[in-house]
Amino acid sequence: MVAHTSGLRNVPHEERPRERMMTYGAEALSHAELLAILLRTGTRNQSAVHVAGTILKQCGSLRNLMDMSMEELTAISGVGPAKALQLRAGIELGRRITRSRLGDVTTVRRPKDAADYIMEELRYLKKEHFVCMFLNTKNHIIARETLSVGTLNASLVHPREVFRAAIKYNSASIICAHNHPSGDPAPSPEDISLTGRLAEAGQLVGIELLDHLVIGDGRFVSLKELGHL
Repeated sequence: MVAHTSGLRNVPHEERPRERMMTYGAEALSHAELLAILLRTGTRNQSAVHVAGTILKQCGSLRNLMDMSMEELTAISGVGPAKALQLRAGIELGRRITRSRLGDVTTVRRPKDAADYIMEELRYLKKEHFVCMFLNTKNHIIARETLSVGTLNASLVHPREVFRAAIKYNSASIICAHNHPSGDPAPSPEDISLTGRLAEAGQLVGIELLDHLVIGDGRFVSLKELGHL
């Protein structure tokens, strides 16, 4: 243990997270050290680890970091546009890996299949995001799209946007989902009303609304299971 410590003293401060990752693996690194590797370099007066620590202090948690915009990141001392892009790219890649499935084909047989597909993307967001999953005749998810980003407690979406996208993807059916930033997936009266409007519009255009999911923090509610479809 002493040999490792003394060895790290000879490694420039900027290089220590990389050195530790090579020696011990990524799982041994702190949040700040992993962020420092994404940042690559610090500033003239701050190491990459110090800048990473400032970012974590500013955002409060990794969950909040996932939802930080370019403008919010570049407002932090030591984070310019290039570093902000690196962080946003790393976060988005992590989201896509989480969403990926073997063969990148997800078949929806029950509400939980769709909830699992979208949960990690939505559960940490601080604003309501309304997302549609578009399915083919075999109930495979062939595409997904975020159609609306609302306020902290309301997401505005119109059926015409939903079914315009569904027609674009040549969908046989759709599943809609949105998150509740509070973490509580209990549907609001507005959620129930929107579900009815979407179902009616789907009947008119011949594209069935299979379900509307409300995503909380690790929990979800299916409007279909509750009898609203």
